[in-house]
Amino acid sequence: MCDNRGRNYQNIMKASRRGFLKSSALAAAALAIPSSLASVIGSGVAEAAGMTTLKATHGAGLCNLGIFLAKERNLAAEDNVELDFVVTPTTTDVVTLFGAGMVDISVIPYSNFITLVDQGAPVKLVAGAGVEGCIFIGGEGIEKPTDLKGKSIGTFQADTLEVLPYDYLTKAGMSFADVDVKYFNSSPELAAGFINGAIDGVSHIEPYATQCLTERKGSQILTDGLDLYGKGYSDCVLAARTPLLEENPDAVKAVIKAMMKAQLQSEQDLASALADTVGIYYKTSLEALTLAQSRQPVMIDQRLNTNFFKERAKSMQAMGYVKNPLPDDAVDWTLLEAVIAENSDLYGDLKLKTA
Repeated sequence: MCDNRGRNYQNIMKASRRGFLKSSALAAAALAIPSSLASVIGSGVAEAAGMTTLKATHGAGLCNLGIFLAKERNLAAEDNVELDFVVTPTTTDVVTLFGAGMVDISVIPYSNFITLVDQGAPVKLVAGAGVEGCIFIGGEGIEKPTDLKGKSIGTFQADTLEVLPYDYLTKAGMSFADVDVKYFNSSPELAAGFINGAIDGVSHIEPYATQCLTERKGSQILTDGLDLYGKGYSDCVLAARTPLLEENPDAVKAVIKAMMKAQLQSEQDLASALADTVGIYYKTSLEALTLAQSRQPVMIDQRLNTNFFKERAKSMQAMGYVKNPLPDDAVDWTLLEAVIAENSDLYGDLKLKTA
């Protein structure tokens, strides 16, 4: 399960959640990189033969499809930028490397971004990545909030997938004190925990949520976030290190443009987009991936979610993960808007966008 094996929400609260987080990988503003990750870390931005290479981390959900396509199809090459993915063992390590400044950009859950900002990491949210697709699922016999009392829920700590069940229970007048929250390390591990009956409920991302629904009989969706947040709510975002934004904003613009191209390609030929990424990034069948993608499309222009990020930061304050509201300058759409202005035809062809 999690690298703090045997620890759940209640135990962590007793140990002082803020103290726990400050000593964990989430306190990435002052991190010591684990020796297990040292071998995957090189220098930061690299330039050779006119090409700028940006090191990047990413997650495992369909919200990463845009950056996966940008990488696999070299969509930033025309702007002399290429992506170098740093593969990490766990979800936490993605945030660790980015927060510590060992990679330049990252597609991460908005919740991890909020935590990094609160810890003082020099990072900014510069574009969206994927929307919707956060699914809270109950096992057999669990159909409403009260059915969860005394039951176990699996999720990732300080993640969008923990915020979702928190908000779901809060809306029903319940809290995490009514359930047993268990934390996992990776998407496949979390899905397997639910499918094998180790937990009663699971909060997961696509395509793993669909896998959970199809492989555990009697399971059903408790919320897909739409009833809580509305259509187009964010899951993952593109964030960049402030030093990179100051030193080479054009490289970041190239990535945003590449991800916008990837969105258009996924909208125009989804089958090809999924075929190019299944097996490499998604450990599931093409059929399951296709079904899951309908619940979590790529959406790079997420300016409509500016207030959503602030509201979810309030949820994370209530959960004890962050101390402060999300600062206004943490979300900076300047480069996104420049890309939109410079590529009006590309932007005009996109189906999902704010404007």
